[in-house]
Amino acid sequence: MAALNGPMRIQASSSSSSNASLASRVVLLLTALPLALAAFAFTLQWRGEITDSSSAWPSNRQTFPGIDNSPLGSSAVSTFPSVSRPHSYSSSDCVEILSRHSSASLPYHQGWNYDSDPNLRPRICVTTSTSAGLEQILPWLYYHKVIGVSNFFLFVEGAAAKPNVSAVLESIPGVKVIYRTSELEDKQAKSRVWNETWLSSFFFKPCNYELFVKQSLNMEMAIVMAREVGMDWIIHLDTDELLHPAGSHEYSLRKLLSDVPSNVDMVIFPNYESSIERDDIKDPFGEVSMFKKNYDHLPKETYFGLYKEATRGNPNYFLTYGNGKSAARIQDHLRPNGAHRWHNYMKSPNEIKLEEAAVLHYTYAKFSDLTSRRNRCGCKPTKEDVKRCFMLEFDRTAFIIASTATNQEMLQWFREHVVWSDKQLNLKLLRKGILTRIYAPMAIIRGLRDSGVFAMAIASSRSQSNRKYPSSSTQNASTSSIAEQTLRKDISLSDIATRNNSSKATARKILDTGSNQDRAVPPTSPPGLGDILVDA
Repeated sequence: MAALNGPMRIQASSSSSSNASLASRVVLLLTALPLALAAFAFTLQWRGEITDSSSAWPSNRQTFPGIDNSPLGSSAVSTFPSVSRPHSYSSSDCVEILSRHSSASLPYHQGWNYDSDPNLRPRICVTTSTSAGLEQILPWLYYHKVIGVSNFFLFVEGAAAKPNVSAVLESIPGVKVIYRTSELEDKQAKSRVWNETWLSSFFFKPCNYELFVKQSLNMEMAIVMAREVGMDWIIHLDTDELLHPAGSHEYSLRKLLSDVPSNVDMVIFPNYESSIERDDIKDPFGEVSMFKKNYDHLPKETYFGLYKEATRGNPNYFLTYGNGKSAARIQDHLRPNGAHRWHNYMKSPNEIKLEEAAVLHYTYAKFSDLTSRRNRCGCKPTKEDVKRCFMLEFDRTAFIIASTATNQEMLQWFREHVVWSDKQLNLKLLRKGILTRIYAPMAIIRGLRDSGVFAMAIASSRSQSNRKYPSSSTQNASTSSIAEQTLRKDISLSDIATRNNSSKATARKILDTGSNQDRAVPPTSPPGLGDILVDA
């Protein structure tokens, strides 16, 4: 046995040595192979045989997205050397806002075709009545193109009707510009609206009441235009409102409405109101991310439990209206029901309210909104007279402040009643769900701005104008002609009604709608503490 043990020990020792040698070779192979592959890849890239995917994007972006947070960053126009800034806008705030960006970001929207495919369904259109400038209309318009709106019916006056603004709007695919001319007002004087009661309580009143009637008349005409171009849905929005199609995984308004059951006629978007955190906002769409949620999207206990903290001494939970906007399916006998809703002459429409989607209302987001609203209304700054002009209490108070206070007093009032500067309160209401952060619209609009879409729209309009009118004298004559045709005539809705009455031999016949629910829905405040018992 001892003699046998010797050879066995020698054989085991030999086997162990062989295994150790094999293991060392495997370790050497596993170490050397990655190093060799890395060296090979580096050699190929150094020789230019591997294409860096980042080279597909413009190389003049020197900073990583998000590093430069200045709101006065470099112009997006410089990203596209071939696009020159039109001379007529070189010194205006309009192009500064449209071209600047708050952070360097990759131009994902570069080269997109914004002329919507007519085969996509459903086809959605938006109508508005606006006197805003390009710095507000272009971001609003292209944002809604991105989320699925294909056509726009813009009833313009004021700044929006000026030739250098309207020419840009008319050059955008899917946009129809309608000017407030005498011809338009003659057509609206013959509307059946004047013979019915659902809007009659708003007739013959100034300021917001007159605007409300004008919006309704424009919506009525937009329905006809929408049918002519084959639209499926129509929505009325102001140019300080952005639709927020939450609840659709694609962040798509088209996807959201395509999922609506076919027996539903109208869809309500509850509104969220902007809650600005600074008093120097210049570009609300690009700078505001905090919003106050609608009552419809909050538990009743949360809403009423934090009502006083959420109002901060203001008359109501929201500064302005709380009843959102709605989308209507295009169908026979459709009519507006005021600026916030739609109705049908022949039936009670089936209406649903969306549980996640909303319309974001950027109200009083800029300090200049105080004076711009004041300048649009000629009422006296007294508590009695402002009731003739404004439907909501905050609008009345703001008008009086803007009409009677000094600029410094206005700014102080604005900070106390509009600006959310208390970070601890903001954090508390964010945690409770009263306030919420929404970044998608800001990201989309910043992306559009960084890609140069707005600047290119302006430049494209200018180049089209130069091709159409090659000589400066012809162009100037044409511009004067356009100005004469498009500038708003000082004709009030009362004049329209008078014209309507004088054209009829018989007295106006008032149709009985039979139900208060059929009457036009005005802008209304959200529920207050006094509504708790009524609600219960």
